[in-house]
Amino acid sequence: MKRKNLSYWLGCALLLALSTFFYECKKSDVSHANADAAQPTAARAVTTFVHPGILNTTASLDVIRTQATDQSSSRWTAYNNSVIAYVDSHAVPTSFPSVVVAKSSGTTPTETQIKTDAELAYAIALRWAKTGDSQWSTKAKNILNGWATNFQSYSVDAGSNANQPDLEAAWVAPTFAAAGEILRYYTINGVGAGWSQSDIDNFSAFLNKLKVYINATPAYNNNWNVSAGYAKVALGVFFNSTSVYQSGVDILQGVMPSVINSSGVMPELCGRTDCVHYQYSLAGLTFAAEICREQNDNQLYGYNSSRISTGFNYMQQAYAGSTGCNYCSTSSPIYTGVEVANRYYNTSATNSLINKTHFQYDVPNDNTFLGFTQYTHRNVPL
Repeated sequence: MKRKNLSYWLGCALLLALSTFFYECKKSDVSHANADAAQPTAARAVTTFVHPGILNTTASLDVIRTQATDQSSSRWTAYNNSVIAYVDSHAVPTSFPSVVVAKSSGTTPTETQIKTDAELAYAIALRWAKTGDSQWSTKAKNILNGWATNFQSYSVDAGSNANQPDLEAAWVAPTFAAAGEILRYYTINGVGAGWSQSDIDNFSAFLNKLKVYINATPAYNNNWNVSAGYAKVALGVFFNSTSVYQSGVDILQGVMPSVINSSGVMPELCGRTDCVHYQYSLAGLTFAAEICREQNDNQLYGYNSSRISTGFNYMQQAYAGSTGCNYCSTSSPIYTGVEVANRYYNTSATNSLINKTHFQYDVPNDNTFLGFTQYTHRNVPL
């Protein structure tokens, strides 16, 4: 009897052990399955890139080029009042500094030049894409090649934030890259800009120098990190690098809830007591989201229940004086990202903002983000 009982209990113990073993195996399998499900999905779907694909595509450039041939059209007016006006009022540089001095408050001659030259190269690239005239592609290439050949580093002006070069690099890198993307890939009737591979390689090395600074951006959880993320999304496209691109997306998804909270409030408006810094965040987020969309990746536009759109609702309230901290007035500049946002979201808030009389035609006064978006994006089919 005792032996039977012993056999019985041994059998039960064996059954229990086997059950536990299979349960743990099952649990482990489920755990691994969940871990796999947590891996990045939408972002990793971008394995090859659309070119040109930094705020302009072949399709969009074809549309605006065709429409702007009619000088009675609104497209021509936007082109004439922004691109032509900017190019005609800025001389193409003939010398380029090896060291750019970054300053936290205000600017320096070299800092002003690199920002202005980035905008100018982009404007001239757009002018070439409209006209097909090689004089413009040559001038744009000269600017990009000049910086690629001469730039070595940033230095910091006395009394400035030691990390100011990180922000400065994040501002100019995507604008330079957008110009380079047009010159590298766009063709008019089968004819390209004639940018040599050796020059493209040198320009890529220049952008990589800028990326070193961008990678060092501190975790301020504000417009600095937005600018860094936007820059890396753009650079990822130019470099054909999914890792650089995804790094930018990750930065932006991480910082978005800090710069636009769940109720839509953007703390940088009241916290910085100006009408500028929160717009830096909106512009960077929007431009990056548009680049992603051009790469068939809508994750940023829709992220956190379209949080970017919520931010523009707040911006509209700021201009209406209903946010509780009235730092935006009828004379405050409106940054060019709103035109891109309106093309995608087309809300009453974005419509209101683009139709204000002080919307900037060309570029921001501080040359931080690229301009000409009324020409390049208004009413262009998605």
